[in-house]
Amino acid sequence: MSSETIARRYARAVFELGKELKNLPVIARDLADFSASFEKSDELRMVLSSPLIAEEQREALLKEVGQRMSLSETALSTLRLLAKRRRLSALPDMVRQLEKLVDEDAGTLRATVTSAGPLSESYLAKLRAELEKSTGRKVVITNVQDPSLIAGIVTRIGDRVIDGSVKARLESFRESLLRT
Repeated sequence: MSSETIARRYARAVFELGKELKNLPVIARDLADFSASFEKSDELRMVLSSPLIAEEQREALLKEVGQRMSLSETALSTLRLLAKRRRLSALPDMVRQLEKLVDEDAGTLRATVTSAGPLSESYLAKLRAELEKSTGRKVVITNVQDPSLIAGIVTRIGDRVIDGSVKARLESFRESLLRT
């Protein structure tokens, strides 16, 4: 079974449980926070994934980390189950799948806006309003900087890309010159 399939199944189960318990946003945030720490820390990943570490020690470590991070009981139980079944490697994918389910449930779209330099909050607010108007859904924007764009922005919403960068226009111009 692929890691993506495993992640999707666990995400769906956590989503349903969170909806039932009415604390889905808390569980999703807690799992995302732990996943970020898990991905950043080679030591944590090695210890929790090592077959040489006794189950009791892994449980104790997860409990300790969970308390320090103030994780909800449901998030901690999910992590303990993943560790027990040797599925913690699927955690980052599971969190991404869970975020998609939470966004779908809330009617939210995530957009990534890449710009050559920093964008003002007022510009991002206007862009968010335009995207919400055109999609009919709430939009959450993540702003990323890429100086190679020269100027302009590239907006990604799902698999849709709106490229208004100078770099793209220059490439298009170059291709048209090569064709003639």
